[in-house]
Amino acid sequence: MNMATPSGPQAAAAKPFYASFGFQVLAAMVVGLMLGLYARSLGPDAAGNPNWLVQTLTTIASIFVQLLYALVPPLVFTAIVASIGNLRKLSNAAALVWQTLQWFAITALIAVLIGIALGLVIQPGLHSTVLAETAKAPATTGSWLDFLKGLVPANVFGIQASTKLTDGAASTSLQFNVLQILVIAIAVGVAALSVGERANPFLTFNESLLSIVRKILWWVIRLTPIGTIGLLGKAVAQYGWQTLGQLSWYALAIYIGLAIVLLVVYPLLLVLHGLSPARFFAGAWPAIQLAFVSRSSVGTMPVTEAVTERSLGVPREYAAFAVPLGSTTKMDGCAAIYPAISAIFVAQFYQIPLGIEHYALIVFVSVIGSAATAGLTGATVMLTLTLSTLGLPLSGVGLLLAIDPILDMGRTAVNVAGQALVPLLVSKRQGILDEARYNQAGGIDNLDAGVPAKG
Repeated sequence: MNMATPSGPQAAAAKPFYASFGFQVLAAMVVGLMLGLYARSLGPDAAGNPNWLVQTLTTIASIFVQLLYALVPPLVFTAIVASIGNLRKLSNAAALVWQTLQWFAITALIAVLIGIALGLVIQPGLHSTVLAETAKAPATTGSWLDFLKGLVPANVFGIQASTKLTDGAASTSLQFNVLQILVIAIAVGVAALSVGERANPFLTFNESLLSIVRKILWWVIRLTPIGTIGLLGKAVAQYGWQTLGQLSWYALAIYIGLAIVLLVVYPLLLVLHGLSPARFFAGAWPAIQLAFVSRSSVGTMPVTEAVTERSLGVPREYAAFAVPLGSTTKMDGCAAIYPAISAIFVAQFYQIPLGIEHYALIVFVSVIGSAATAGLTGATVMLTLTLSTLGLPLSGVGLLLAIDPILDMGRTAVNVAGQALVPLLVSKRQGILDEARYNQAGGIDNLDAGVPAKG
């Protein structure tokens, strides 16, 4: 059954603007901001614990992110296996893989060069009023060895266990490693192709499971406005904005860099490929919005894949491969702009001169090493990897942690935009883009909630 999406005047009259998903998310951001400011003004309760409103917002945010995260492992596995099985139908599969990696590197190179230029022009480390006493090495650091070890699955499910001691009590939590799941899925998909016809029942089952996961995914996506209220409200209540004062020049440099990449570089690349930037942002906006409030490329990945395929016109067989890969390795915000400006900030703060070889190392780490953050914790790991490669003091990370959540919202939005952009550009260059679908991109309201789009 093909549930085609109406277009033209009929589609425009289908829903009033206030019933559209995009408007609902924007309204939720305003509500979340207001509730967060109000929750912050209430302060802690009599016992010094977060007040009832902060706890409510935190609970809503945690439940929503957990729902998204719960879908990531089965979605990554089934989508990658299915995409490898379907890539054999495409005569240019090898070219698609190569060009995807190539454009990951090209856009990362552009982003890191912008970051270096802004760090040298704005000189945030010389304008900072942050106290040196706040400097301390982070508990989690990144290294090239971590990256290599992260590629090797510890078990067939890509699950890692960690134990934490709190007040003498031990608690164990389980987390999945997306990069390892990606490696496992690629291995299973290639093995299925090698087996031949005997693997057809497995591939058919995998396709059915993928359809079920996608259906559940759309149920969760429809909760995004509620999740947005909790996520943004929690962030404002917990961190506020006053800490921006001491690091205002640093934050300004980061957000200028992110804005240049998102609003100048990406549109220019689209124009050079004969594609409308307005259509791109209309189609990718649901994923960019969710990335901004959730601060998680992995958590946003199901939405990114959906809009890339169904709203931007990238074939399903290719989108199911490129987007999960990009969610672990394609991070223009966290792995290019952010570490470049931050490394220059630390060097300027400690009055350590950087030579041309240091800037070359920043470029190398940003273009090659971004995958090192895939199975670890956020952009801090990428920053420590950059600082350790340059020989800069890791204690400088502590100077920047106070406003990191505020910066992380913009970083993640740019990450996700790039993860949707590259498959679009490659599809256009390879002549497999559904341009009719792309030219009517209108966001998540144009997506069918249950039927996979034709690749």
